Amino acid sequence: MVGVVGALSAFMHEDIDVMVAEQREAAAIRILAKFPMMAAVAYRTAYGLPIVFPKKKFGYTENFLYMMFSDPMTDDFTVDPVVVNALEKIFILHADHEQNASTSTVRIAGSSLANPYACVAAGIASLWGPMHGGANEAVLAMLDEIKTRENVDTFIARAKNPNDSFRLMGFGHRVYKNFDPRNQIMQDIAHEILTHLQCNQKNVLELAQELENKALNDDYFIKRKLYPNVDFYSGIVLEAIGIPRDMFTVIFALARVIGWMSQW
Repeated sequence: MVGVVGALSAFMHEDIDVMVAEQREAAAIRILAKFPMMAAVAYRTAYGLPIVFPKKKFGYTENFLYMMFSDPMTDDFTVDPVVVNALEKIFILHADHEQNASTSTVRIAGSSLANPYACVAAGIASLWGPMHGGANEAVLAMLDEIKTRENVDTFIARAKNPNDSFRLMGFGHRVYKNFDPRNQIMQDIAHEILTHLQCNQKNVLELAQELENKALNDDYFIKRKLYPNVDFYSGIVLEAIGIPRDMFTVIFALARVIGWMSQW
């Protein structure tokens, strides 16, 4: 996505005067419109699937899911409204959030009056890191390592051991020192989507909840104000609806691009 979005600056450069408000708005609209298509094409190309083009009858999120998962050889694909609702909530929760690393990167790049597509490409590069956009993927990797609820106490102890490299992922936030309100919304989404899809990831959700409950009642984490953040449950939801882990950061970028362009 860094390369593809950056390449847009070569095709859409001469027509953009960043000092003109109307042209800035037009550039923002273009990239918001193109991003779902680019993300879906990247996914389908990576997995050897034929490219699916959007349909006018679908909305923004519906079209993204249609381009991701439909079969171009059939016309009977329906976009699940429950999945649409869950993904729209994820987009909203990730749309913008103060001066984080990627947003600051976009603003710094934009301060030189650089092409907006190049600025967004810089933001995606910043988002790529495991300490930012890759956090929800790291949470799932951690849950994979813990494996069962019976192992939670052992890993809690390891997380508190300064000589152990294991750390609880998806805990703590520089803004939310006592509670991340987005986490509760994301947990509710996880319950809703797993129940609706009847998938086999309920064990993962139960493991995550057990880990959260243990940490929230442990003085070590309470004193350090380490509470689950929005990334703790988002990976469970994304994987449940069929989005592979190597696409998680792309989904984050798809949600955050509206915040980047607003701040740019």
